[in-house]
Formats: sequence, structure tokens, C-alpha cells
Amino acid sequence: MLSQTTEYALRATISLAYRQEGLVSTSDLATMTKVPMNYLAKVLQLLARSNIVAGRRGVGGGYKLTRPAEDISMLDVINAIDPINRIQTCPLGLDNHAGTLCPLHRKLDESIELLINQFSGISMADMIGELGDIRPLCDEEMTTQVELTMSSKK
Repeated sequence: MLSQTTEYALRATISLAYRQEGLVSTSDLATMTKVPMNYLAKVLQLLARSNIVAGRRGVGGGYKLTRPAEDISMLDVINAIDPINRIQTCPLGLDNHAGTLCPLHRKLDESIELLINQFSGISMADMIGELGDIRPLCDEEMTTQVELTMSSKK
């Protein structure tokens, strides 16, 4: 249901929420999220346009969240990439559907509403808060390697 680009955006945002201090380079973020770096750069641009992340170019540059993780919902991230829209009018434009939705489109719209409500109620902080001992999106060895690389850049 969600596009691969949206999945990548969620991975990146959750990883940035996990690392709230400082900037994370695109290459480190690509390693952490297992997203191809060139693709990730485009995803990060879309997230920046929606004011979810902010980036800085050059040596010591990278990305960070623009707001606290508890203020960014899954819906915010999803809508930055592939907005979820309710069905307002009959997509078929049939005259006898004017002002109301047919049973099919009404049920689809009700399902979309459930998704919107679910995704809007889950923040990036919720996602990293549920981790326990599991680190986001990558194995222990890879996370340690990225953390060592990041600390050596400081």
C-alpha cells in the first residue's frame, strides 16, 4: 500500500529521531537505513520541502529533524511523499452519485479515514520508544560501526 519511497522516508525519519543530537550524513543515514544513497538524497529533499528534516551541505553537514520526534507523526512523513487523501466525490463523475458516494467508494473512504487516524496518532518518538533493545532498522554491528564513524567526525 505504501510506496517504496514512503518506506524509505519513514526509515530515514525514524533513524534521525533515534539520533536526535547533531547532523547525520547522507552516507551514514544510507548505511543505517539500507537505502541507496542517491535515492535517499532525493527522499531527504522531499522531507526537507515539507519541513520535516533540515540539511546542511559540506564538510560536517548532514540532516536532522526540524522538530522534536514526538511532534512528527507517521502521517506527516507519509504525506510529505505520497499524500493520503479522502474520497470527497465520486471518482467516476456519475450524475446519480452527485452529493454522495456509492457503497464501494464510501467503504474505501472509511478505510482511508482509519489509516489517517492510525498514522496521525503515531509519532516518531513512539516508534523509537517501542524499540527496547532493538535498534532501528539495522543490526547491532552496523549501528556500532556508524556510531564510531560519527563520533570520529566530531
